[in-house]
Parts: sequence; C-alpha cells; structure tokens
Amino acid sequence: MNKPVLPVSSLSLKLPSADRSIETYRLAASRRFPSKLEGTLNRVAFSAAHVVSDPLADVDPWLTPAIDWDRTIAFREYVWDLGLGVAEAMDTAQRGMGLDWPTSLELIQRSVGAAKRKGNALVFSGAGTDHLAVEDAKTLDDVIRAYEEQIAAVEKAGGRIILMASRALAKLGRNPDDYAKVYNHVLSQVRESVIIHWLGDMFDPALRNYWGTSSLDEAMDVAVGVINANASKVDGVKVSLLDKQREIDMRRRLDRGVKMYTGDDFNYAELIAGDNQGFSHALLGIFDAIAPAASYALSRLSAGDEAGFHDVLGRQCRCRAISSGRRRGSTRPGSCSWPISTAIRIISPWLAGRRARVRPCISPNCFGWRTKQGCWPIPNWRRGA
Repeated sequence: MNKPVLPVSSLSLKLPSADRSIETYRLAASRRFPSKLEGTLNRVAFSAAHVVSDPLADVDPWLTPAIDWDRTIAFREYVWDLGLGVAEAMDTAQRGMGLDWPTSLELIQRSVGAAKRKGNALVFSGAGTDHLAVEDAKTLDDVIRAYEEQIAAVEKAGGRIILMASRALAKLGRNPDDYAKVYNHVLSQVRESVIIHWLGDMFDPALRNYWGTSSLDEAMDVAVGVINANASKVDGVKVSLLDKQREIDMRRRLDRGVKMYTGDDFNYAELIAGDNQGFSHALLGIFDAIAPAASYALSRLSAGDEAGFHDVLGRQCRCRAISSGRRRGSTRPGSCSWPISTAIRIISPWLAGRRARVRPCISPNCFGWRTKQGCWPIPNWRRGA
C-alpha cells in the first residue's frame, strides 16, 4: 500500500481496503526532521495545538481539566520555533473535548502572553458561544451577546480571533438572513480581521443546516456572500467539510484579500500545494502531531521543491477506508490523518487519568509515558531543553 521509497520497518498494520479485503500496511522506516524551521514559508500554517495534561492531578480527567501549564506553553514555543502558528482553544481541539470557557480563556491568555515574549509569534484564538447553553439561547440577540463576550475577552488579552461556528445559532437561525444578521453585526465590531471557521456537521451534528439551509451549495453562497461583504474584517476562512472540490470552489470565489485555510484532514497536501488558480493555507489539528514534518515539507514547497513537499506530507497516512474516511465520502488515498489526530486527542486524557498504570517518564531526555510495556516517548518540550 505505501510507496517503497524509504526502507521499510518491521512494524505493520492490517487495514481494510475498498473491496472489503484486508491489506498489510507496512510502516516506512522513521526519518528525522529539523527541530526548527530551516528556510522560509510561503504558506501560513496553523497548528491547532493540544494541551498537556497533569497526570498527577487528583481529578477525573473526563470532568475536570487538569493542565500542566508549563509544558503546554513550552509545546507552543516548540511549534513557533518550527515556523508554524498556533490556533488556540479551537472547537476541533480543546473546546467540546474537555475545556470549558473559563479554562479556555486562561489558555488563551497564557498563550498570547507567551507569543508576545516570543517576539509576537503567530497565534489566533477561538471565540464562540459555547458558554451559552443551547437550551438557554432564545433569540439571535442572545447569540450575538455571547459572541461579543468571548471576543471582548480575547481582544482584552491582546489576541486575534478565530470566529467559531455556534450551536446556538444553528438552533435559532431559520434562514440565511438570520446568519447574515449575526455575522454582519459581530464582524462590524472586531478590532482586527478574523478567521471564520465553517465546521461541518460531520464533525458536529449540532451544526447541521448551518448558514440556514440544508443545501451545501446554497450554504456556500451564503457564506461567501457574508465573507466578501465583510472582507476588510476577515483574514480568512477555515473550511472543515472534508470535501476537496467544495473547498477549491469556495477558494476561487473569495475576495482576493481573504485567505482560504484548509481544514481537510484527508486532502490537505494537495490543497496546500494548490493549482494554477490558487492554493490554500492551513489550519489543522494534525499539524500538532506532525509539526516537524509539516514545517520541513512547507519549507520544501517554499523552496520550489514540490516533489519533496509531497514526499513528506502526501504519504503521512494512506488510510482509505480506515475509521470514518469512507463514510465521510473521501475516496482518495493519501494524506488522511483524522484518525491519527483524533486518537491522540482521545487517548491523552485517558492516559492522564490512569495513574496506577501510566506515569510520566522521569528520564531527563524523554518526558513520555511509562507503562508496563516500556516508555512511549514524546519530544522534550520543557523550556531550555
């Protein structure tokens, strides 16, 4: 299944194929990438970075977040050294997966402060309406006030905004005019241009019929209309629809000053490389897990080595029908990373809570997880390491 370019390792997986048979996927031998950016980048690339759990905190990790703030911020410094930006407190990362709004705000404040100390490193932060219970949202004005509260808090911290999709708006918005009213009002008040995140219902079923219609074609018309009407207030839009062609179509319709940030976990390499009519930038959770590889690949693309770019990112995971890839309509083998990044995010709090069986490795060069089967190493993100 994988291209025999690098020497293969002894590790292999049994994966289902499209014809319902089982194939052996043999992992390529490991390769090392620079720990800091070498060269320059001609794409803006954000990592929706994870937080590091405190495995010794006496809490239920499913109910109460316990964060190791030092290592969490150190990981962001590691990402910035690689030339990537940080997309903080995102709806596809921490939000909805363990962090409430007060903790998310503390994360944003700490991250923005660290970015300033790093020489104004790139960080945008999620602002939404998740502190407003959907059942408590009665009117569109309730949604607007909820957006305004989070935006004001992020801006007070000195942060830039990623305007996230709202479950409350999905509940109350009956037609495209309702969405235009909310977005136009909110965008008119932001201090600096924002990134709008269009999160599809394949990630969050509560966002079904977003933009006031069940038709994705009509929804795109509404979204493009709102964005282009507010182009001076919009840095870009992240599309998480897992539909390569829709992203390309939307990209070609955006105002020239508005960036497209790919959120397509299956086709991001192809979309970032682009075509003769344009390309996408990136805002991806998987750029947390593969930050060094992403940085190196993007530097190759900037240097004109598109083959080298695809050699790294184009074969991160050829998973075809693994997990929900087939169900979500992706038939293209290639850069399918959603199952990997999701597994990382799901297992992290579980590991943190299994204190009797899993403990942090105390080796000074490891900082991984020590289990009965040995140590699962992760990079050393402690300051000064």
